[in-house]
Amino acid sequence: MDNITIQDVFEQFLPTIADRSFSDEQFRAIQCIRSCRTAEMGAHVSECESCHSKFIHYNSCKNRHCPMCQAMEVDEWIDLRREDVLDAPYFHTVFTVPGLLYPLIYANQKLLYDALYHAANKTMSELSKDSKHFGAKIGYICILHTWGSKLNYHPHIHTIVLGGGLDDKNHWKDKGNKFFLPVKVMSAVFKKYYLEELKSLHESEKLTYAGGAETLRNQYEFKCLLDKLYAMDWVVYSKRTFKGAQEVFKYLGKYTHRIAISNRRILSMDSEYVTFSAKDYRTDGKYRPMTISGEKFLSHFLLHILPKGFVRIRYYGLLACRCKTQKMTLCRNLLGCKQYISKLRGKTTAEKIKILYKHDICKCSKCGEPLITFRMNGRYMLC
Repeated sequence: MDNITIQDVFEQFLPTIADRSFSDEQFRAIQCIRSCRTAEMGAHVSECESCHSKFIHYNSCKNRHCPMCQAMEVDEWIDLRREDVLDAPYFHTVFTVPGLLYPLIYANQKLLYDALYHAANKTMSELSKDSKHFGAKIGYICILHTWGSKLNYHPHIHTIVLGGGLDDKNHWKDKGNKFFLPVKVMSAVFKKYYLEELKSLHESEKLTYAGGAETLRNQYEFKCLLDKLYAMDWVVYSKRTFKGAQEVFKYLGKYTHRIAISNRRILSMDSEYVTFSAKDYRTDGKYRPMTISGEKFLSHFLLHILPKGFVRIRYYGLLACRCKTQKMTLCRNLLGCKQYISKLRGKTTAEKIKILYKHDICKCSKCGEPLITFRMNGRYMLC
């Protein structure tokens, strides 16, 4: 088969996992992905007033886990975030946790994913304000990913960091291309804050111990886990990755709306197996074909369905909503940066498509005259 999609994989192999119990969000994601851009989702039908041509377009599911529904969201997000870009260095930092924690995190996704953000935020805020390391308030965006390239469970936080900030006198400060926060110190502080919150949640009896975390109900086992985690070196990566300020959010767009696997990475499928491209870190991270059973593929994919209402993109420091306008205006003035004005803000979906993709969906593709558009059991009126 050519051009395999996640829809095809679900249609082929869903019966192999149909007897399992799914969370409400997993069940909803399955239904949305299977129905995306099919008659089940409804459609909008356009008819040309001049040549009477008809066009039927099936609605997308808009589920954030669907690989067919991310392109426009990414492009729109990038355009809106460009309003916040400064002509300054930017860095990419990744906060990871030891694999020993994975079963407990998966059993308590909302609480322990939140704890990842809390620990990353406290680490960046504390160290950046410390005059020994930098001495200014910075801005950063945190994004949760729960997967590795092989669809394995690997929760971690990607952070895009403005490499400069405002000191206590509201003067701009940066260190140019040299990163201002030492990785070893970040690792130690991140570990401290994450384990503090983990202990607090355990002591207040807010954690559950399902699946692979079952043994941690025992106080002795939980203490042994903490002792091992404190003894380990935690890993934080950091690098300067951007060639220019306007490249920042194009780069970030790769991370903000990324899902566990895209359709283009699914290479082939037969009656038993799915082959997809995955990074092989034994060969410098180059992509290589990887083949697993269809049942295992879907089981792994469903590990990465987030809890309902979970906010995956979060803004901190100078980019926090409560102070962003004032602080970023001050930063632009100090740096002499012009503010980018979003070309998509306040536009209709049809207008956004025309701006982004140079395609007018309100005009007939055959004769160029206006279209009349109406819905068929759908949710959207585009024209």
